[in-house]
Amino acid sequence: MPERPEHLDGRVDVISDVLETWRFTTLLFGRFELGAPWATRLPKKPNATFYVLVRGHLRMRVEGLAQPLHVSAGDVVLVPRGSAHVLDDGARPAPLPRDFVPPERMRGSLLEPLRLGGEGPISTLITGCFRFGEGAHNPLLSSLPPALHLAAHDGRVASWLASTVQLIAAESAAPGPGSAIILGRLADVLLVQALRLRAETARAEDAGLRALADPSMGNALGLIHGRLGEPWTVERLAVAVGMSRSGFAARFRALVGEPPLQYLARWRMAKAARWLRETDDSLPLVAERVGYVSAVAFHKAFKRFHGVGPGGYRRARRAGARAG
Repeated sequence: MPERPEHLDGRVDVISDVLETWRFTTLLFGRFELGAPWATRLPKKPNATFYVLVRGHLRMRVEGLAQPLHVSAGDVVLVPRGSAHVLDDGARPAPLPRDFVPPERMRGSLLEPLRLGGEGPISTLITGCFRFGEGAHNPLLSSLPPALHLAAHDGRVASWLASTVQLIAAESAAPGPGSAIILGRLADVLLVQALRLRAETARAEDAGLRALADPSMGNALGLIHGRLGEPWTVERLAVAVGMSRSGFAARFRALVGEPPLQYLARWRMAKAARWLRETDDSLPLVAERVGYVSAVAFHKAFKRFHGVGPGGYRRARRAGARAG
């Protein structure tokens, strides 16, 4: 059976399980030396984008955020849903049209850092993106805000953020053999730490990762992710975390963003899709692992979520892999 990410005490690490199932990859690293005045406008994209500001400052307007972000040296910004955004040097109320760098020029290389913009003060920016696997959806992460700003002066992140940013800056300044792998792993650290911080600090009314910080909902999610094949009902989950059925159902929906059994069904189909893509396990075995005794019921559920039955899904993905 595929490995299941766990904490040292044996409890399932839900964030790790989600990211492992989504199979995200890090790509498109670039290092830019941006001289004021400068600005660039990035369109909406399917990938999550991140920025590490090594020196200088910038302003960032993200679609969906009422106020701009003011980013200083040592800060990191994650745009988790690929929202359209504008970056500029922040020196004027609004950038002038002549200051805009075409977005296609913001595709750099570690081996050839790009110098863009005017002759004014320099800001050094490192950027990349995370690409998530096919059909990636989980309400814990889908409810993230348009941008997550990790500020170097924030005491909750200062210690680990400074060390990670310093390593990224040093490696990108003098790249060598294996730099892409090193930087990819460091970016992974930034992503996981940002999600962890979000789980710990989201407002009480926010759905999503906030659920992991709630003792009862965190335990319920751990049970779902760790014992996916069990015949869970709302009643069984409620009893397991010491709540009434109605209270549990209402709190789960409020904090996670969807009802417990809908979340369970969605996650079962996500795990089944991964195992169909990555293993040679038989369809009945995959069905059993995600809690289906009946192959017919599994087929219907899988087709409802993925638009094709499990056998057809596996054949199509393997044909695509061979063609690629």
